[in-house]
Amino acid sequence: MHDDRSLVESRLKRVLEERIRPAVYPESVPLEVSIWTAPDEPVPVAEGLTAPRTPIAAGEQWGAPWGTSWLTVAGTVPQAWAGRTVEALIDLGFDANMPGFQCEGLVYRPDGTPVKGLNPRNQWVRIAAPAAGGEEVLLHVEAASNPVILDYHPFLPTELGDRETAGDRPQYRLERIDLAVFDETVWQLVVDLEVLGELMAELPVEGARRWEILRAVERALDVVDLQDVNGTAAAARRELEAVLASPAEPSAHLISAVGHAHIDSAWLWPLRETVRKVARTAANMTALLEDQPDFVYAMSQAQQYAWIKEHRPEVYARVKKAVAEGRFVPAGGMWVESDTNMPGSEAMARQFVHGKRFFLEEFGVENEEVWLPDTFGFAGGLPQIIKAAGSTWLLTQKISWSQVNTFPHHTFLWEGIDGTRIFTHFPPVDTYNCSMQGKEIAHAARNFKDKGRARHSIAPTGWGDGGGGTTREMVAKAARLRDLEGSARVRWERPAEFFAKAEREYSDPPVWTGELYLELHRATLTSQARTKQGNRACENLLREAELWSATAAVRARLPYPYEELDRIWKTVLLHQFHDILPGSSIAWVHREAERTYTAVTEELAAIIDRAQRALAGEGDGTVVFNAAPHDRGGVPAGGARPAAPAGGGCTVAARPDGGYLLDNGLLQAVVDARGLVVSVRDLASDREALAPGATANLLQIHPDFPTMWDAWDVDSFYRNTVTDLTAVDSLEVTDSGPDAVAVRATRTFGSSRAVQTVTLTSGSGRLDLDTEIDWHETEKFLKAAFPLDVRADRYAAETQFGHLYRPTHTNTSWEAAKFEACNHRFVHLEEPGWGVALVTASTYGHDVTRTVRPADGGTTTTVRVSLLRAPRFPDPHTDQGLHRFRHALVPGAGIGEAVREGYRIGLPERRVPGSAEVAPLITLDHDAVVVSAVKLADDRSGDIVVRLYESGGGRARVRLAPAFAYARVDRCDLLERPTGEGGTELRLRPFELVTLRFAVGGRGEAPR
Repeated sequence: MHDDRSLVESRLKRVLEERIRPAVYPESVPLEVSIWTAPDEPVPVAEGLTAPRTPIAAGEQWGAPWGTSWLTVAGTVPQAWAGRTVEALIDLGFDANMPGFQCEGLVYRPDGTPVKGLNPRNQWVRIAAPAAGGEEVLLHVEAASNPVILDYHPFLPTELGDRETAGDRPQYRLERIDLAVFDETVWQLVVDLEVLGELMAELPVEGARRWEILRAVERALDVVDLQDVNGTAAAARRELEAVLASPAEPSAHLISAVGHAHIDSAWLWPLRETVRKVARTAANMTALLEDQPDFVYAMSQAQQYAWIKEHRPEVYARVKKAVAEGRFVPAGGMWVESDTNMPGSEAMARQFVHGKRFFLEEFGVENEEVWLPDTFGFAGGLPQIIKAAGSTWLLTQKISWSQVNTFPHHTFLWEGIDGTRIFTHFPPVDTYNCSMQGKEIAHAARNFKDKGRARHSIAPTGWGDGGGGTTREMVAKAARLRDLEGSARVRWERPAEFFAKAEREYSDPPVWTGELYLELHRATLTSQARTKQGNRACENLLREAELWSATAAVRARLPYPYEELDRIWKTVLLHQFHDILPGSSIAWVHREAERTYTAVTEELAAIIDRAQRALAGEGDGTVVFNAAPHDRGGVPAGGARPAAPAGGGCTVAARPDGGYLLDNGLLQAVVDARGLVVSVRDLASDREALAPGATANLLQIHPDFPTMWDAWDVDSFYRNTVTDLTAVDSLEVTDSGPDAVAVRATRTFGSSRAVQTVTLTSGSGRLDLDTEIDWHETEKFLKAAFPLDVRADRYAAETQFGHLYRPTHTNTSWEAAKFEACNHRFVHLEEPGWGVALVTASTYGHDVTRTVRPADGGTTTTVRVSLLRAPRFPDPHTDQGLHRFRHALVPGAGIGEAVREGYRIGLPERRVPGSAEVAPLITLDHDAVVVSAVKLADDRSGDIVVRLYESGGGRARVRLAPAFAYARVDRCDLLERPTGEGGTELRLRPFELVTLRFAVGGRGEAPR
């Protein structure tokens, strides 16, 4: 037989494209269209429906960037179409290849009832099936003219990402606005041919199945009359029945498809547009659920449900109904699909608290799975947080994006820093936007790395990123793939159904220990410094607001601000979304975030001030409050005392070389004439922290132009070129008050200016380093280097509820790939008996390298903190302007001191007028056990909740001393639900997290 595969395949492609697909709508008539454009931000539906319209025709332009236009389409179903299915086709000017990234619409009936969303892959609105003929058609479309930011030539700088700079040039041209007959038989033939053609392309040429399909397709194409496709489509379908009915092999891979639309809560669009995106998608999905009885749809992010509830109650009613039926699945149990590297311990816990509680209260649903398909790597502290929230499973896809190393499993147990293991699945389909194409299904089956031990995987199916969701075409394809020879078997299933099956069949999966590091998007630890600083500041303020408000509620009977704290937490959690906190959104998002953080900071400061003034009492003195989890300067952790006299004891002396020597009896630091730190000596051990001849607090600048994904990525070649910023404009001793001495250096470079202040404080074992930078560089990466005289094969970096270790060497490709990594408040290096910590108030990205010195054979381990970048996409003005950073070097520090100083740098003492002494609500007798939260229970019972963890990586026996009356203490999950009997004497394993709930008097035993 002659090999005519290419001929038949080419014939199929052309006939489908030019004859069969156009015949899906064989007859059409134009609809009348009129338009009104809202003058500013989106308006309420009632206003949009009644606003005056101006006629507009297909071919005319509409839609300034970020504008909203209201279209009215009107017409009459021709009498000749009686008995046929009629749909409106509304093409706003879509590019079919970019669903979710351009204009979109939400269709309403005249009474304001939402019908469905419009997007490039979903342009139809069902009018009648069957039509009677003569029906009047009147629909309204709320059309959003969102500009295309990520275009065919991606990553080009654009001003379209901020309404203030986007201009008003129309972005789109109205295309087809018609009323049309829908021929379902032809539509089904299209799906038949697509499924078979896509499957055929994935089968081996030498196999019989490929040829059976090829010949069936050829016969079907022979039957189709190209001048009468509609009249011959049924006969063509009959030629395909046999090959479509042939069942899959018994060993075929099993795919659990779940309808999905991964909607970024903000990214290349602002938050306000996401509010509308989720409404459009939810309207589409609830309509599809009504039409397709086997279909199941899952949507994560409680915040997005809350938006629908607030802004589109009619859509929310449909969502609640579908949830009650078990077919619209609230997934993930988090407030948003957050970043997991940078959120602090409590913030990561509260993502689950607020997400799971919303789903429980609104739907009665308890999530077992964590749903984070697009998050940029996973911190090692996350597994025990998942478990403490009552969840057991994790799904993500993003690790498949890693540049260097291929992850060895798709289903496995992920072990966190405390030993908690979570059953985890990476969908081998390698996308969270599966569209049921044959190449996707075949890739999932081929790619699955656990063959022979497991057969199940999951495929999130639907257009995402910007929304849209699953289409009727995807559902139709899945129906054909349910049991089809040559293909994996596909079933619509809820995530929990998949995980339960996968866990049963794979009883002893492999274990991966430690963080799930994404070998990509490393620069998200640095981009948009103001967003990151706002997040860290608000996390710290929330800790204080809860602590002092709880203390004031107990000590001074001050009402606890439940509503305010709940609202603020949700705001902060929203901004931890994985394209906001990482700094990878458009300018509009980050400017808005900066304003939001400012407002939140002011509100939290007022809450803290109110509570502290209630506690400080009367008097002319000053009361010092310490929110850190360790005693400080005689003030207990979580308590307050009247201020003690200033200590003094610091000196600064000029050196002959033009530099200065700073001394406080614990440390001696030398700043040379260039304003660089050239010596930091720990006097107790007589140990120099810096490598011989090295300079610390050294600003270094690199070119930074990654191969793609500008705001997201820094590529390893950036290190090939570096400039040390050593030139100094001025160096002076500054007035630092009676307790400290400081030296300030000012230097200019490029178009920017930096002011570095080195401060030594009385009684402190750390050297404080403040950096102010007026940054006006482009495509540059700024770091501060600390070359340390420490030989260590590994270093510790703080993460949620503990720390993890990373190697300082690059023996393997896995280690070499971690050339930029995340820490929270400290990085710590140690030789036996002596260590050094670098603590940070608000930066996350860093790198650690080591070299051996030829002169003395010693090892220099250099820690560099990442300060600023200047990518031009998607925000062309990223990080421009004034920034302030705070770091501190702590020589002689063990892990305990690193933890302590890390907390202190972000939780400074507060001084309030008054004279009272405020005893902490809770005290502990073990320094390694850290209290991460003290608050009143969210159920407003008045119970006191204390969360703590072992911070050193060892075992701890700790006794708690509550300074309030209580009747009982229970261990709880993160949602403050009792899980077992508690007590005030605990034995903790390394990094163990414990939440205790102290029941107030009147429950069980009498208060004591």
